[in-house]
Amino acid sequence: MESEPSKILAFPKDPALLWIETYQQTRLMHLPVGTRAVYMSILRQFTQWVAERAKEKEGFHPDHLTAPVIERYLFDLSSQGYSYAHCKRVKSVITHFCQWFVDEQRMLPQNPARGVKLARSSASEPTPPRTLSPQQRSILQNLVKQGDLRGQALFALGYWAGCRVTDLTHLLMEHTHVGGKSGWLHLGEPSSKVRDIDLVNEARRSLYAYLQKRARDEPSPYTFPSQRSAQLSEAGLHHWFRALKQQATPEEYAVIADISFHDLRDDFAHRALSAGWTLEEVAYYLGHVTLRGTPALQTTLRYTQTTRAQVKEKLHTLRG
Repeated sequence: MESEPSKILAFPKDPALLWIETYQQTRLMHLPVGTRAVYMSILRQFTQWVAERAKEKEGFHPDHLTAPVIERYLFDLSSQGYSYAHCKRVKSVITHFCQWFVDEQRMLPQNPARGVKLARSSASEPTPPRTLSPQQRSILQNLVKQGDLRGQALFALGYWAGCRVTDLTHLLMEHTHVGGKSGWLHLGEPSSKVRDIDLVNEARRSLYAYLQKRARDEPSPYTFPSQRSAQLSEAGLHHWFRALKQQATPEEYAVIADISFHDLRDDFAHRALSAGWTLEEVAYYLGHVTLRGTPALQTTLRYTQTTRAQVKEKLHTLRG
C-alpha cells in the first residue's frame, strides 16, 4: 500500500538568509569558525535592518544596498553606543558582501559601500547624556533579576560601575580581582587609556556570583566569553541587552524601548554626581582622562548639562 504524499509544505526561507549562506559557502569557508560566526551575525543584523525599511515590507533584495542606506545603518550603530572599532569592522564586512554581489552575482554595478565614510564619534554631534527615571531603573532591575548570572553581572557593571561596552568585552580574567568582600578591575585595552576601579558591593556581588558559576575549565582568557567565541563581542552584548528589554510586558517595554546599554553608564555618572562625587572623581572612575593622564573635565561636564526634560519637570513648580 502506497503511503500518501506528505501535505506539509516547507516554510519559505528568508531570502536574506539564503544570500548570506551562499556568500558564506563561496567566500568565507577559509576563515576560522569564530570569525565566520561574527561575520554572519553582522550580515544577518544588517540585512534584517534593511528589510524592515524596505518599501511595502517586500523583504531584503540586493537592490536595496545603496550608499545612503549603508551610511544610515552605520550612523544608527554609532548612535546606539557601538564603538568606532566595531562600526569599522561592520563596514568592512558589508563592503566585502557588496563586492560579492558585484563580482560574482552581477547584481550591483558597483560597490555602494566604497564611498561611505565612517566618521569617528567625536566628529559627530554629541548626544546629551541620559538620566533614567525611577520607573525605568525599576523595570530594568526587575528584568535582570529574572535572568542568568552572566546577565546580572553585565548589567551590574554598567549600572553600578559605569563600564563601557568595550570595558566589558575586553575584560580579562587576570584583570578581574573579585572576592567575597572586595573587588576591583583593571579596565581598558593596552593600546588605549587604562584605569583601576574599585567596585561597590552591588557590582561586586553580581560579578562574584557569576565567576563562581563560570565553568572552571573555560579556556577563554576573557571574563565574558560567548557561546561561539572566546570573547563576547560588542554586538553580542548589545543583542543581550535588546533581548533583556523584550522580556518586559508591552506596557513596560514602551517605557524602556529606547534605552541603550551605554545609557546605564550615563545614568551612573548622574547618580554619582548627585551623591556628592566631584567632577574629577567621576572623570577618573569613568576613564575620562587626557593623554597626559589628567582628568578630561570637559567630557565629564556633559553630565551636568540641564536638559529640556529636566526643565519640563520643574514647570509645575512655577507660582503666579
